[in-house]
Amino acid sequence: MGYYKYVAELYRGVRNKIREPENAVLRELISERKKEFRNSPPVERLEKPTRIDAARKYGYKAKQGFVVARSRVRKGGLNKSRPERGRKPKRAGVNKITPRKSIQRISEERVQKRFPNLEVLGSYWIWEDGQYRYYEVILVDPSHPSIKSDKDVGWICDKQHTRRVYRGLTPAGIKGRGLVNKGKGAEKLRPSLGAKENKAK
Repeated sequence: MGYYKYVAELYRGVRNKIREPENAVLRELISERKKEFRNSPPVERLEKPTRIDAARKYGYKAKQGFVVARSRVRKGGLNKSRPERGRKPKRAGVNKITPRKSIQRISEERVQKRFPNLEVLGSYWIWEDGQYRYYEVILVDPSHPSIKSDKDVGWICDKQHTRRVYRGLTPAGIKGRGLVNKGKGAEKLRPSLGAKENKAK
């Protein structure tokens, strides 16, 4: 295996089990990073990605025009205030209220709001604790010459890709909308009833 595959394998075990990794070096690294993550602001720009394998998967390159930011989003459902009167307890509408967007999509939108002149390529999980979930978001500057001339990510400079994160066009957004990438474009993973009727016609 190459270097990126070894790194991906290490983090895959951590992501699935959500516990301290068995590898001693990685365990020490994460122990130091946890303190840094908790003391950092909700959105912070980084010099380089923490997980190079995941960053490269979304098109990151160590050159001008690429930006990496870490985002922190709290876990759990929405905090709803309890009505004072006029409800049965089960009709109060306080518990089990969750947003339609995933926490990862929310983190991408917050980073986009922090860097309005950049565009989001993708994001990936880096760590979570009992209160927060941390993601790293890969952004690019569509007005930078090195991005415009890049054959891999130059497509993002077109006007049709402006504010793509708010329209659910990032990998996390496509997944949340029930779509799956298959070759050209995106197809429905579970079509609606209307889609099935139109297909039958």
